[in-house]
Amino acid sequence: MDGRVLVAYEVAQRQETGYDVSEAIKAANSLDPSDNAALFSLVDEMSDLSRTGEWAYEEPTAFDDLRESLPSAPGAERVAAADLSDKIGAAWLGRIAGCNLGKPVEQGDHWTADHIRDYLQIAGAYPLRDYVPVLDPMPAGFELVDNWPETTKGNVNGSARDDDIDYPILTLHLLERHGASLTPEHVGRAWRTLFPLEQVYTAERAAYVNMVQGHRPPETATRRNPFREWIGAQIRGDVFGYVFAGDPWSAARLSYQDAALSHVGNGIYGEMWAAALVAAAFTAADAREAIETSLQVVPPKSRLAEAIRRVLDLQAAGGTWDEALADIRTAYGHYSWVHTINNAAAVVAALLWADGDYTTAVGRVVMSGWDTDSNGATVGSVAAILAGSAGLPHHLIDPLHDRTRSALFGFDNSAISDLARRTVRLAVDGLGATPLGD
Repeated sequence: MDGRVLVAYEVAQRQETGYDVSEAIKAANSLDPSDNAALFSLVDEMSDLSRTGEWAYEEPTAFDDLRESLPSAPGAERVAAADLSDKIGAAWLGRIAGCNLGKPVEQGDHWTADHIRDYLQIAGAYPLRDYVPVLDPMPAGFELVDNWPETTKGNVNGSARDDDIDYPILTLHLLERHGASLTPEHVGRAWRTLFPLEQVYTAERAAYVNMVQGHRPPETATRRNPFREWIGAQIRGDVFGYVFAGDPWSAARLSYQDAALSHVGNGIYGEMWAAALVAAAFTAADAREAIETSLQVVPPKSRLAEAIRRVLDLQAAGGTWDEALADIRTAYGHYSWVHTINNAAAVVAALLWADGDYTTAVGRVVMSGWDTDSNGATVGSVAAILAGSAGLPHHLIDPLHDRTRSALFGFDNSAISDLARRTVRLAVDGLGATPLGD
C-alpha cells in the first residue's frame, strides 16, 4: 500500500480512539511522500502515542477482558427442527439477495443517502423495493459501480461474486472442518489457501500481508492495519449465528476466533454482535428483541454499544426512520463509510423500522448509503430469519436461480440450497466433533 494512504488512515484510527496525533501529523508532513519505508516506520511509531485525556470508553480486545466486561451473556433457546431448516434456507437467500441489492451503489463517498434518494426518485423507484434500476442515459452526476450489469433490475441471473458472500461460504467450510476448535490460525491458513489476495480488502488484506511476512495472530490484526475497526469482520459473522441458532453467546464466542485474525476492539465486537443478532433472530418475537439480545455480547462501555443503544432509544421515543437516519449520519458520519460503528447503526435502524417486512428492511438499509452491500447482506439475513421463507419476495429471490459466484478456490457457482443444507446439518449435529484436520 502507498505509505501516504497508510499514514492517513492510521492517523484517523488513532484520532477516533482518543489519541493525540498532532506530532504524528507534523512528522508525516516533514517526510518525503515517496519514501514508503519512512512512512511505514511512522505508522509503527504511532503505537506509542498517548491519549489526549480521559477516554470515556472501555474497549477491550483480549477475549477474557472482553468477557469480563459483559454483565451477563444471553441464554440459549431451542429452535424446532422444521423452523430451523426453513429459517436457515431463508437466511442464505435473504443475505445473498440483500447483498446484490446494495452492490451497484456500494461507494459511500459517491452514493450517499441523499444521492441514492435523488437517483431513485428520478428513476421512479423510491422507496427502493426492487433491484436498483438502470437509467439510459444515466443522469449527469450518477455512476453505478461496475458490477451493475449483473446486479441491477432485470439483469440479475444468479448471484454476483462478492466478499460478503465469499466469507459466509468460507465460514461454513471452516466450521465443517474445525468445529468448535476453530482458531485464528485456522482462519488465516484458509485465507492463504483459498482466497486470492486481491479479493480481500482493507483489514483482511493487511492481515493477509502480515501473515505472508511471517507474523501471527494477534499481531496480524494490529501491525500496519489502520482498518482494524472497520466492517470487514462484521460481514463474517452470520454463519456462526446460523449454526448456533437460538444461542447468541455461543455464536459470538466462536466468531471471536474469526474476527481476532484481522480486527481489534469495535471491529471484533461487530462480528460478535452480528453473529449474536442472527442467532437471536431465530427465537425473537421481532427485530427489537433480537437487537436487544445481541447487545448483551457487546462491551457496554464501547462506542458500538453506545451507537446501538442510541438507535433503540430513537425508535422507543417514536421517531421516524428518516429522523433516525439523519441522527445517525450526524453522530457517526465522521467515520469511514466502511467503519463498523456507523454501518451497524444503519443496520439497526433498517431492522427496527421495517415492521417485519423483508423488502422494507433491505431497501431501507441500502438507501442509508455507506457500505450498502454489506449492510444489505446483514439485514437480509436477519430480516429473512424473522420472516421465514414464506416472507421472502419472489422478485428478489427468484433471479438468484439458486446459484452464487465466489472467488474462493473450489467454491464458485455454489448452489445456495446446498449451502443451506450443509448449514442445517451443522446446526442439528453440533460442532463438538473432532476436527478433520488443519
